[in-house]
Amino acid sequence: MIRQYNYPAPDSWAELVKRPVADYSLLEKPVRKILANVKEKGDKAVRKYSREFDGAKLKQSAVTEKELKKAAGLVPDELKTAILQAKTNIEQFHKAQREDIKKTETVPGVVCWRQSAPIEKVGLYIPGGSAPLFSTVLMLAVPAQLAGCREIILCTPPSKDGSIHPAILYTAQLCGVTRIFKAGGVQAIGAMAYGTESIPSVFKIFGPGNQYVTMAKQLVQQAGVAIDMPAGPSEVLVIADETATPSFVAADLLSQAEHGADSQVILLTTSAELAKKVTAEITKQLKQLPRKNIAGKALEHSKIIVVENLSAAIALSNLYAPEHLILACAGAENLAGQITTAGSVFLGHFSPESAGDYASGTNHTLPTNGYAAMYSGVSLDSFVKKITFQQLSPDGLKRIANTVMQMSAAEGLDAHKNAIAIRLNDHERI
Repeated sequence: MIRQYNYPAPDSWAELVKRPVADYSLLEKPVRKILANVKEKGDKAVRKYSREFDGAKLKQSAVTEKELKKAAGLVPDELKTAILQAKTNIEQFHKAQREDIKKTETVPGVVCWRQSAPIEKVGLYIPGGSAPLFSTVLMLAVPAQLAGCREIILCTPPSKDGSIHPAILYTAQLCGVTRIFKAGGVQAIGAMAYGTESIPSVFKIFGPGNQYVTMAKQLVQQAGVAIDMPAGPSEVLVIADETATPSFVAADLLSQAEHGADSQVILLTTSAELAKKVTAEITKQLKQLPRKNIAGKALEHSKIIVVENLSAAIALSNLYAPEHLILACAGAENLAGQITTAGSVFLGHFSPESAGDYASGTNHTLPTNGYAAMYSGVSLDSFVKKITFQQLSPDGLKRIANTVMQMSAAEGLDAHKNAIAIRLNDHERI
């Protein structure tokens, strides 16, 4: 069960917030082998690994129109309504991230600006298995479509009978995914990175996955394919004071713990009494969960930490840099400005992390494993490149000519200097 620490000294915090260490060195060799086989043998290798890892014997990887139509009929109307509302909210939030072009005249006659251009080909990896994450299709495909990506390729592992969960297929159609393929794990990442006879290569790969998928993404990044961000197991940190409801807090911790045995949940609280009640609620609620074995394993390396005050809790949270942060305390909105590292923050007693996972509108693809200290979650910007432009008039060139020539000469780059000087000497045109 979850361990409790009472009023730890600040010099022990760094050790206290260490994540469980996984030895990834043993993964690299087998992952490299799979990637190499996919690069060399294409579809043949992808189908081989689908048989080996997913138990699926596939004649082809591409999802057909017939399968898409069938899937739409298998999704209950209530779920379709929920997916549509979530899509609307996610679209609304991500549309607001569009930036107008702002031109800046740095000196008279020198105008600079920046504008976005879509990444033409993107690949979305959607985990399947015991938890088919059709919500992640929304989180990735909606901003990709809004950004104007020309090709949106989706890979997801098939079931043993070769099928894909109908909610994944329905949501992918709804969000403008170009093509869908039955491919999971390392082989899917390799296929999108290198391309096969049927699966196109892409410029950037998005999406969560297990430790093998994470390793594969890191390796193909070294080969020149962009990825969304480094990733690790899911996590949530809750800061709670005496105004928090124990059952709410316990439910929030368990909602993240059920993601996987390697997930981590942490409660920082100023109330020893609340800590006691939350522990009791966790025990009670855990028994009712279908994924209680998974959540129970996650709790084994999770923590409840009682601290002196909210200032200490915030400092400890900023040190940990959580993927998800819930401020379950009075005046949460007034504390928000003190948060410097977190993937996504949930303010108040009625802002559960699961709202952000599905339908509030924010993106749930977030940096984990401490990367929230330097990475942002997926947004509209993740699917575009920012291209800078500048335009100089003859007068503008004259105004900065000496600066450029002095600096380029000092660096020993005479051709740079000449590119200015030759224009200044063209008296007929300047």
